[in-house]
Formats: sequence, structure tokens, C-alpha cells
Amino acid sequence: MPYRKQSIHFAGGHDAELAARLDLPTGEIRAYALFAHCFTCSKDLAAIRTIAGELARLGIAVLRFDFTGLGSSEGEFASTNFSSNVADLHAAIDYMRDHFEAPSLLIGHSLGGAAVLVAAGDVPEVRAVATIGAPADAGHVLHNFGDRLATIEDVGSAEVNLAGRTFTIRREFLDDIAEQSVRERLAALDKPLLVLHAPRDETVGIDNATAIFSAARHPKSFVSLDTADHLLTDPADAAYAATVIAAWASRYVGPLARRKEGDRDGVHVAETGEGKFQNVVQAGRHRLFADEPEAVGGMGTGPSPYDFLAAALGACTTMTLRLYAEHKALPVDRIAVDVTHEKVHAQDCSDCAEADRELNGKIDRFERRITITGEVDGETRERMRQIADRCPVHKTLSHGAAVVTKLAER
Repeated sequence: MPYRKQSIHFAGGHDAELAARLDLPTGEIRAYALFAHCFTCSKDLAAIRTIAGELARLGIAVLRFDFTGLGSSEGEFASTNFSSNVADLHAAIDYMRDHFEAPSLLIGHSLGGAAVLVAAGDVPEVRAVATIGAPADAGHVLHNFGDRLATIEDVGSAEVNLAGRTFTIRREFLDDIAEQSVRERLAALDKPLLVLHAPRDETVGIDNATAIFSAARHPKSFVSLDTADHLLTDPADAAYAATVIAAWASRYVGPLARRKEGDRDGVHVAETGEGKFQNVVQAGRHRLFADEPEAVGGMGTGPSPYDFLAAALGACTTMTLRLYAEHKALPVDRIAVDVTHEKVHAQDCSDCAEADRELNGKIDRFERRITITGEVDGETRERMRQIADRCPVHKTLSHGAAVVTKLAER
């Protein structure tokens, strides 16, 4: 399944504008996930891009963003700390809740893993948490500062070289880290947990995975990333991690998640606030996007309203013909329908019904082309073409429907 990317900006935990990407499935959205990156990394780290893309292909929409002062986000990194990262996570969750839906899956890499472990307990919509190479305590990051740690404590700040880049670290960062207790939050986390870690991780040792797993409640799972390095620089390792996360999470989110009390009946459609026309469509446990093509001002992130209507006609047609084929025990292997839509002048529609040709102005014309695969003779194929007109959606389009519009209570 291919996927699409959407650029997003939102206010972080301390009001700096944060840059984000939303990796979207092109079809049904099984669930929404939020990805928190590692210390001083960015949302565009190769492994994060790969994992988000693979999850999107598997039907999970993933929001990945840059923490304050990193990547394309605004703000000063020197003024941030672990608590501000957690605040940024909550800001991202609030944004998703307001514009799409709150994430049911949190994923964190390295220090981002520690952050999601702290944040997850405060988000009721989160049903599962996955960490990749995460430390058992936020203070683990301090070993990266080397001999500069003493300078920070004595002077109040110091420049630290991390992965070839220079960052200013202040004493406030150290003070905040000292107040964090990831393990205490983890012990109280009553949500399924997946711990992914590489035994040869030289940045965050495998003993951290042991500590996280021991502190967590059941249900909990551990998966070894074998020979992967900390940043999952081999795309195959990142793709494997994504596949494992998607398979594991399917037990808790997406198609296998139970319907929650209070979920809406019917179909719910709401603007996302992104672009001019994008809407999120909720039909039971299914999530999709509706949009318009870029040529008319949309972003092309989902089918148009008439595409959905054409899809309903096509799907109803194949289902109707499948029931007929089974009833008659016909040797039909596969049925496919291509549907096109256009507005035409009624008088010019020579193949339309006579009543339609007598109308004034333009009418909507849907054309179906039905492909029937199997050892079926011409007479039977013609009969199946006639049976297609018995499709309930066909009848609705042909005969019209009553649409009652009301205002919802505030």
C-alpha cells in the first residue's frame, strides 16, 4: 500500500511552532500513531522516515515532529529539557485529537522512548506503547556530555558536541533530569508495552531494555533487533521494526480494537483544519480521508465526494453480483467494476433512461464497466449485467433519496 506525506505545524508545549509530518495510508486508516524521536535527532532521521512510511503502508497514520529547537521547529534548544519534550508530546496529541483523532499508539526512539513512557499514562486514548532502544531512565542521556558535565554544573551551561553537532546545555536541563523517574511512571502504566532493543546497541545498552521490561506490567513483549545499531541505520532493520510494531499493535488498535461505548453510529465527517477541503471520515472502526484534487485547490490526500459515491456504486455492484453468482452456482472467479462519473446535458445522454433524457439541464451520469473473470457464457454475462441494476446503491441513485438536514445541538 502506498502512502502520502502531509506537512503540519502546531504550537508546542511552550508555544514555539513545531514542524511535523503526517504519513498517511492512501486507503483505510487502521489507527493513528505518534512518533517521538531520539535526543537531538529530528523527525527526518532516515530510520524514522522508514518506520513511519512502512507503518503508513500497513494502514497506520503516523505523526512525527521535531521537538522544540530541533530540526525545522522553532524555539531555542538550550531552553528545553526532558519535561519540555513531554509537554511537546502532549501538544502533538492535543493537535491530533482536535484535527484528526488522538493517537491510539505511541512510539518512541531512544530518549523519545522514555518520553512516551512518561506521557502515555496521561492519555486515555492511547491503547499501546512501543519503544525502540529506549533508556530506562532519562538521566542515561547525561553520559553523552562527558567531561562537560562538570562544567555545566559549575558554570551553569556549556557547549556539548553530540553526533558531530554542537548544542548548549544548561544546568536547568540537569536539574530537570534529576527529578524524572521513568520507572515509577512505567510501573503505573496500565497499557500494553512492546520493547524493541538491539543487543549490540552501544549507545543505550541492552540492560535498559531489561530494566524497562522488568518494571512494566503485563501485557508486555520484547523483540530483539539482532545486529541493528542504535539509530537503525540499515533500512532493513527499520523496516523490520515497523513490521513488528504493526503486527503487535493490531491486537490493541485498528481492526481488532473493540468498538468503544459512545462511538458514533453511521458515518462521521469533519474538517481536519489542514488544507482547504480535507476531511476525516469515520465509519465505525474505519478511518479515511476525503479531499479534492490539487487542481481544484485540495491536497489530493483522499477520494473526492463523488469518488466515494462511485466507489459505493462499484462495491455494491460486485457484492450484488457475487451473491447472484453463488446463488446460481456460477463459475465466476472474480468480479471487478470500473465506475466513471460526469455531468452531461440530459438531452445528449442517448444511453440514459427516457425519463432522465426528458429533464432540463445537466444530469449526473455514472457509467459502470463490469469485468467478469471465469468460464461464463455470453448469455449469463448479459444476465449478470441486468442483475447489476438491482444493486441497492444503483436503485438509490436511480430513484432518488430523501435527505433530511438538521442542526446538531451545541
